Amino acid sequence: MEPTTLDSIDIQLLDQLQNDASLSNQALAARVHISPPTCLRRVKRLRDAGLIEREIAVLSVDQLANVAGHGLCAIVEITLDRQDRDAWEAFERRVAADNAVQQCYRVSPGPDFCLVVHSAHMPDYLALAQRLFTSDANVRNVKTFFSIKRSKFGARVPLPL
Repeated sequence: MEPTTLDSIDIQLLDQLQNDASLSNQALAARVHISPPTCLRRVKRLRDAGLIEREIAVLSVDQLANVAGHGLCAIVEITLDRQDRDAWEAFERRVAADNAVQQCYRVSPGPDFCLVVHSAHMPDYLALAQRLFTSDANVRNVKTFFSIKRSKFGARVPLPL
């Protein structure tokens, strides 16, 4: 499906699912004023087209830290020594395989990558840094910013409603 083939119902479905992917098919259909069978077909088509990548639960890191111990969030800038496609892809594969890495962006200009990582505490972050950055001879520079408060978090994509 080409993105240009999206109609207003598709856009409304995507918008509703961004707000709450746990809606039942019946509730979703009611919100966009279509029948449940039509809703099911359309959402399946949007998934098959890759417009809905996946559905996840967004956990409260603050509440989870109270239950599972203190949490540490860091934004990490990475600059590689060799900057070619193979080096970028090798780095992306390594960080994508690590559960502590929540997000990875290849960026320009400036550093090559920006990561959002979560660890239990500073010794855990140190182990992560040694595992992902220090042990890689191609990592030239690492600059880490530690979050003291999350003011906003979301994954919402603005849609033309």
